[in-house]
Amino acid sequence: MLVIVAPGQGAQTPGMLAPWCELPNFADRLEWLATVADLDLRMHGTASDADTIRDTAIAQPLIVATGLVAALELFPHPADGFSVLGAGGGHSVGEVTAAAATGVLSAEQAMVFVRERARAMAKAAAASATSMVAVLGGEREEVLASIAKHGLTPANDNGAGQIVAAGTIEQLAAFEAEPPARAKIRPLSVAGAFHSAHMQSARDELAKLARAVSTHDPRVALVSNADGQVVSSGREVLKRLVSQVAHPVRWDLCMQTFEDLGATGILELPPAGTLTGLLKRALPGVATFALKSPDDLDAARAFVAEHGEANLLDAQPAWRLVVSPSKGTIHVTEGLDEGVILERQTMVGAVVNLSEERPVIAEYGGAVIEWLVTDGDPVSPGQPLLRLHPIAEDRNS
Repeated sequence: MLVIVAPGQGAQTPGMLAPWCELPNFADRLEWLATVADLDLRMHGTASDADTIRDTAIAQPLIVATGLVAALELFPHPADGFSVLGAGGGHSVGEVTAAAATGVLSAEQAMVFVRERARAMAKAAAASATSMVAVLGGEREEVLASIAKHGLTPANDNGAGQIVAAGTIEQLAAFEAEPPARAKIRPLSVAGAFHSAHMQSARDELAKLARAVSTHDPRVALVSNADGQVVSSGREVLKRLVSQVAHPVRWDLCMQTFEDLGATGILELPPAGTLTGLLKRALPGVATFALKSPDDLDAARAFVAEHGEANLLDAQPAWRLVVSPSKGTIHVTEGLDEGVILERQTMVGAVVNLSEERPVIAEYGGAVIEWLVTDGDPVSPGQPLLRLHPIAEDRNS
């Protein structure tokens, strides 16, 4: 099974778009997204220095545009990608790339969203002196306890022995002076404490804007930064994109879900490399591919051909599927037999595993056609559980 992932802020490098802009259609597509973003993306991707593209307001739109336009080089017809991809995901702002790549948002919507996300986060960061540090190694529980002791937030839990802590400059200084045992602290060159409560004002601004954004349900299983769950509702994806800016990124759980889904190959869109490194350490049995330059495209297409398979979610039937959000055992709500009419947001069951219980929600109203599992069955993330026939008011939601 093929998974495609998109990196987050910090993956950008000076001149990274120079070779890509030599491709016939790449520069034109980039120019269009630059117009939408109100930013000279070609200049920043080819000529701007490291300090310039480190600016949040530049880095985030640049990263999302790079991933989206490069994806069109890999899949000139998006339907070709939908038909073979098993899942998608992105780290931090890369989740905006993933939302567009899986059909939740259009490319233009994604660029407007990330433009406003970047501006709002930059504004929030300027309000107080905050930053982030990477914690490498150490015992996970000891690291998390030390982060909490100093009033910091574990803003990125990246797995493979890497956690990023966020907070005020004073809190970070105290943390560095008293690091967790056997852990190394590496300061990060970022403008603020992203994915923490310090970004609440940015979250509030995005929430207002998101009220007017229309979405589509993802055509590929989309794995959420919030908790590693497979999200099947476009409206829920957008809600999570908004809340994400002020809440931790659980990339460790995303990688676990990729494994639970049965991923055999994971391809990272450009600017690639960061996530591939994490994936190699966390999932040594899964093949990875970092699409770094146009010279990699032929090999990337071969990788897609090797690992891609038919995607069941890509069909457009007259019914909707309710899928499992995670791995575990399904416990079905009693009384939901064939023909029962469900209201929107009805809880139809729960998936239980050793660590937690996650509700299964029918995001849309509809009539129960059939259950595809029985109570007590083991299920995997993204597995179809229930077929619903949409009621009239929900048919075009």
